[in-house]
Amino acid sequence: MSKIGKLPIKVPAQVTITVADGEIKVKGPKGELVVSLPSCITLKQEGDELHVERANEEKPTRALHGLIRSLVNNAVEGVTNGFTKTLEINGVGYRAELKGNVIVLHIGLSHPVEIPVLEGVEIKLEKNQVIITGIDKQRVGEMAAVIRSHKKPEPYKGKGIKYIDEVIRRKAGKTAATGSGKTAG
Repeated sequence: MSKIGKLPIKVPAQVTITVADGEIKVKGPKGELVVSLPSCITLKQEGDELHVERANEEKPTRALHGLIRSLVNNAVEGVTNGFTKTLEINGVGYRAELKGNVIVLHIGLSHPVEIPVLEGVEIKLEKNQVIITGIDKQRVGEMAAVIRSHKKPEPYKGKGIKYIDEVIRRKAGKTAATGSGKTAG
């Protein structure tokens, strides 16, 4: 049995879940999400808990068991609370601005980088932080990863775009060599 797949999903009172045509529709106060349901996986609701069950013990089915449970749980969490990722921009002159549905990054390149904001994702800017929120965990994470990929933090000065809780392992820079054996001559 899958360790993750066998865990029940707590369904809050304000969330409704409907299963039809190979899709799970999760509707809550923040919006609605749809998760596709393979034919080998079934859902069983008992009171305020939802159980994900598999039809057989074949390897592909076992692999999908925990995945579908996590996707449904993330959908329930998303429509009730939502998801947030915060990025921090470090570097002299590095900044971000929002122009309509496009985030513009000034990150030390010869040109500003323009990234279109994904549908269903909101972006707020506060000083040197980019706050990404939305109900779909995958889209929020994807948007954060796309923004970060344009200027990953470097280990010498720590300049770049990093997650707020990410720790950058710093390296010592070059030092003057003493006693290297070479003489000026």
